[in-house]
Amino acid sequence: MSQSKKRNRAITARRQHLKSVMLQIAATELEKDKSRREAEKQNYLAEHCPPLHIPGSMSEVQELCKQLHAKIDAAEEEKYDMEVKVQKSSKELEDMNQKLFDLRGKFKRPPLRRVRMSADAMLKALLGSKHKVCMDLRANLKQVKKEDTEKERDLRDVGDWRKNIEEKSGMEGRKKMFETES
Repeated sequence: MSQSKKRNRAITARRQHLKSVMLQIAATELEKDKSRREAEKQNYLAEHCPPLHIPGSMSEVQELCKQLHAKIDAAEEEKYDMEVKVQKSSKELEDMNQKLFDLRGKFKRPPLRRVRMSADAMLKALLGSKHKVCMDLRANLKQVKKEDTEKERDLRDVGDWRKNIEEKSGMEGRKKMFETES
C-alpha cells in the first residue's frame, strides 16, 4: 500500500473517532438539559401550585372554589394583557419595517398583466357592491342623420344588381349598351 492511502485511512479513522466523541458529548448535554428542565418545572409547580388539600365541610369547599376562581380570573387578565402587548409590539414592528422599506426607496413592482374588463366590471371592482347602474356607453351618443351623398343616390337608383345583370344579358342588353355608348 502506498503512503497516501495509509494517510487517508488514518485521517478517515480520526474523523470517525472525533465524530463519535462529539455525538457522545451531545447526548450527555441533551440528558443534562432534559434533567435541568424537569427540575425547573418541579420548582415552578412547587412555587406556584401548592399541594391541594380538600376540606371536609361544604363551606370550606365553597371558599376554596372562590379562591380558585379568583386565581383563574387573575391569570386570564394577565393573559389578556400579554396578548395586547404582543399585538401592539407586532404592529409597531410592522410599521417600523414599512418605514424602513419606504426610506430605502427600492420598490419592487409586480409584473402587471393585461386584463380585459368591461366598463361595468371595472366600476363593480372599484365601487364594490354599491355599483348597480349598468353603463351603456352607446346610449349617450348623439344621433346623427346621414346626408345623402351623390354616390349613395346613384346606388339606390340603380337598384338590385341582379336585375341589371338580367337586363344586360342577351341581345336586348347588348343593344342597350351600344345605344348608351353612342
